[in-house]
Amino acid sequence: MNPLRTLCVMACLMAATLATPHNGNQKRSNSLNNYEDPSNWVSPSEIEQLPMLKDVTLRRLEEMTVDDGAKLLEKLYHLSQFNRVFKPEYVPEPSQIKGYIVGERGQKIEFNLNTFVQTVKRQSNFGNDEVTIFIQGLPQSWNHVSKANRKLVQAYEQRYNLQPYADQDQSDSNEQKSSSEEKENQRRKQNLDKDDTKTGNMVVITLGDLIEDFEQYATLNVERIGEIVGDRLVQLINEVNIPQEIIHLIGQGPAAHVAGVAGRQYTRQTGHKLRRITGLDPSKLYAETDNKLSGLARGDADFVDAIHTSAYGMGTPARLADVDFYPNGPAAGVPGADNVVEASLRATRYFAESVRPGNERNFPAVAASSYKEYKQNNGYGKRAYMGIATSYDIRGDYMLQVNSKSPFGRNTPAHTQNGYHSAHESWKQQEQKNFA
Repeated sequence: MNPLRTLCVMACLMAATLATPHNGNQKRSNSLNNYEDPSNWVSPSEIEQLPMLKDVTLRRLEEMTVDDGAKLLEKLYHLSQFNRVFKPEYVPEPSQIKGYIVGERGQKIEFNLNTFVQTVKRQSNFGNDEVTIFIQGLPQSWNHVSKANRKLVQAYEQRYNLQPYADQDQSDSNEQKSSSEEKENQRRKQNLDKDDTKTGNMVVITLGDLIEDFEQYATLNVERIGEIVGDRLVQLINEVNIPQEIIHLIGQGPAAHVAGVAGRQYTRQTGHKLRRITGLDPSKLYAETDNKLSGLARGDADFVDAIHTSAYGMGTPARLADVDFYPNGPAAGVPGADNVVEASLRATRYFAESVRPGNERNFPAVAASSYKEYKQNNGYGKRAYMGIATSYDIRGDYMLQVNSKSPFGRNTPAHTQNGYHSAHESWKQQEQKNFA
């Protein structure tokens, strides 16, 4: 017997007089504010049909349609809110959390979290320019996860001139060579002057590899892990003398919340803030610490941005950051994604595309409080760029349309545009064509 079912059947019966039954055929509202409405609660009969927690795997979600996967996760989420059914009990030891630094020749310099700073000390020129720390939130043993993560790391290798993009991952070379994305990237790289390429350091923390099933995913203690990462950042700044102004934390899925807590922990310990934290489809928080701000939030760094690509699936529609981007509006998925796992990882793919030199302005977005407002305004309004080029002074919700296949940005190719005005005009013309 699923213990979650036993607890929640009783909770549902007690809540029946307070909530209307969930109508599975009712169209979701475009509003971002009604996700916690009691009408989303589920009935006891629906609970009985839920699978055991350990049976909810990425494979199972990948085999379901976007809508079916989103419905299952939505039910599990709302059940988790009854009497705090899920407790944040899963805390891997720092020695279990692995990672690597991308070396100057593209090699992986491995560490575990409790030896991170010692490993950094052995690297010459570390921290002379930007430092990007990517915390993975899903296991790389799955194809969609490994591909998205690889694309992001490769993009930073190219951006930081660590290793030519074409030399990456020979096992996937045939796909890359034949894809329009790879051909376009190669052409752009050839046209770039060396002065246009920054230098920097890329660090990857593979937290997601320790998440084997939904129970671990839902009960991950993002507060404790975030505090551990934050303490390592304090140690890094103190012992390696790296300024916090050059550190950019990127968190994927549940690791977006880990990144947020790490930023807060760093501020508590030092009185200063990291420069930027980016959440890539921040997940729902199934297990929250009582009476405590949990997860990613504005204020965790000088600037916090989030990209929501599976808001009603793997992710959350909640406003979390200084600026929240909703490609194609808040929904369970995005164009071209066959399931909620792939949809969630599109946030990583979009950000990776924006990181590659010449692609920074591929994703122009418009301020809008709902997708209906965005469509009614025909794509006009206050502009911003989603991705690496997001301006640190923008605030609010932004929406945009994306392509179903790579290149995903509607503003591609960006390198042919000479400035903001031409980018604006090009995107406006494309949007008018799309809405025609």
